[in-house]
Amino acid sequence: MWPTRDLYIAGLLAYALGIAGGLVGHLTKRTRSWIPGLLCLFSLAGALLEFAAAAGALFTSTELSWSLASAIPYLSYTVRLDPLSAYFSLALSLLAASVSIYSFGYIARSAARRRPGLFCFFFNLLLLSLTLVFTASNILFFLIVWELMVVAAYFLVVFDHESTEARKGGLLYLLMSRGGSGMMLIGFLLLASAAGSLEFAALRGVGQNLPPVLGGVAFLLLFLGFGVKAGIIPVHIWLPAAHPVAPSNVSALMSGIVIKAGIYGMARVFFDFYGALPVWAGIAVLVIGVVSALLGVLYALMDHDLKRLLAYHSIENIGIILMGFGSALLFRSFGHPQLAALALIAGLLHTLNHAVFKCLLFLGAGSVLHATHTRNMEELGGLIRRMPSTALYFLIGAIAISGLPPLNGFVSEWFTYQALLAGFGATPTLTRLAFPVAGALLALTAALAAACFVKAFGITFLALPRSEEAERAQEAPLSMRSGMAILALACVLLGVGATWFLPVFDPITSKAFGIAASRDLVAGNGLLLTPGSLQSGSVSTAMIAVLLIALGAVPLLLWLVWGRKTARVAGPAWDCGLPGLTADNAYTATAFSKPLRMIFAVLFRPRREIETEFEVSAYYPTAIRFESEIQPTFEKLIYTPLREGVLALAARMRRVQAGSIHLYLAYIFVTLILLLLFGVRG
Repeated sequence: MWPTRDLYIAGLLAYALGIAGGLVGHLTKRTRSWIPGLLCLFSLAGALLEFAAAAGALFTSTELSWSLASAIPYLSYTVRLDPLSAYFSLALSLLAASVSIYSFGYIARSAARRRPGLFCFFFNLLLLSLTLVFTASNILFFLIVWELMVVAAYFLVVFDHESTEARKGGLLYLLMSRGGSGMMLIGFLLLASAAGSLEFAALRGVGQNLPPVLGGVAFLLLFLGFGVKAGIIPVHIWLPAAHPVAPSNVSALMSGIVIKAGIYGMARVFFDFYGALPVWAGIAVLVIGVVSALLGVLYALMDHDLKRLLAYHSIENIGIILMGFGSALLFRSFGHPQLAALALIAGLLHTLNHAVFKCLLFLGAGSVLHATHTRNMEELGGLIRRMPSTALYFLIGAIAISGLPPLNGFVSEWFTYQALLAGFGATPTLTRLAFPVAGALLALTAALAAACFVKAFGITFLALPRSEEAERAQEAPLSMRSGMAILALACVLLGVGATWFLPVFDPITSKAFGIAASRDLVAGNGLLLTPGSLQSGSVSTAMIAVLLIALGAVPLLLWLVWGRKTARVAGPAWDCGLPGLTADNAYTATAFSKPLRMIFAVLFRPRREIETEFEVSAYYPTAIRFESEIQPTFEKLIYTPLREGVLALAARMRRVQAGSIHLYLAYIFVTLILLLLFGVRG
């Protein structure tokens, strides 16, 4: 058995070989068909090695740290696999392995086929940088690999550089990331000034040593800086612009794990670098979480671009994660470590669950895009007959993201509900009202998410094809289906086997709150209906799974008994009295979302235009053109005025650049005089 350290370093070297091989393949213009597969093997090998290292550290509750100089000369930075790092590394490696398998068949059929070496270079670079982000133990090294991750993701987003949409999405992603990195840098420097060190170990609990004002400023800067990467509202605008235009395997990684780098940073800051924070900090995280969850799902309901719809759902689920984090901060502030541990487990478990089912859904959307060459759901339909495996895997992801038992999304949302409901009786004053309100809005969010995926699955896979591309669609290759199958299986196992997985959180909660909470959440292999009391009722996810399987077996049993004896009679299907049912009679995504568009008209501010063409009378039109859209509220009210203000300021500052060498010398002279004056006074 290899030690964890060797497995970790071997995984890094496998990614490095993928980077080097991709660069060599690009520079030598090698386009042989086996090269992309070989380079994907490096990423798969790296993912499997990192999975073994993370699992070894996580399930044995060990904390390891070592210098990279022992394996990579002149790189003296240290890395650390503590329970939190190992948990996120485990999620990364699971997704990386699935996406690498998926990429075997995807690269040859996507925009990456023209430059497969360059694509694999940035793909492996992204995986390498993400691994180092989750394991860096020094502020400087963390920021370096963070920027490496941003750059690799940017080049993957704009890989199809001939697309204007891709270039705009990549530029917006890069600009927002720069702003987030700037806020993170200032926040880290404030903490490092109090600790006198850049090492993460020295920063533990250092937030309490800062003056209240500086501590609050550092907290907000780090929250917003990491929030840009996570896609919280209102700094979310890059996410629905960048995720849809990236190659689908990259979209799956970005939504599944890249945005979780922001969640990792928040967890590290909230529960490692700070002790008990003021109540306002927990309220702020909880409120941002509620707003992000609700608005994310509402905007998803209005969108008919399949990948953009999934991107908005990432915002929704990041909000659910922050509900758990915000509740944990409040419980810690009020001295309830057991409830704080429950809320933190809810947030971290939903982080992993969302990574799995969202990656699965993006891979499913990529298979649909590969087969039909469109992301517009209005042009799809009937794909379940032509792509049955993809439809099945997408359906599993849709059930999981809707929070329905017995899949994994149900378990983490269940814990989040329990934390929010328990908060009403455990917190004083007006703070207690925040918990039932957040719980009610979480229930509304879950209901809207279920409605949204009824639309996404039904409009995409059911009914009749609404375009020639949908009629000619073919099932995805075996490698793409295999990558989706692994994640679909993970959705089932993390749901049915949740009680077996919960003990991995004990080292994390023990370090954050001094309590191992998993035994208080499990009774008789079931999830407690009321946390913290072993005498209360419990519900077993395994029992739910057996019940659902039994219910599904009833129709099969009836068919085996009577179905074979019944003669089959073929006849015309009922078509509502119409002479012939066509795709024009099918329900559309626009019609499905219209009721909610009207209910939330204050938020969406819908606009529609109807133009008719006629020869004699408007009552007998020859053609009708209908156009509908909703207002991008945040872009119009926040970012457009901000952009115009920056451009106006830049236009005024151009007056300083008069083109006169004498004026520039005068600027230098005045600056030197001011420096001398202030220098002498200092």
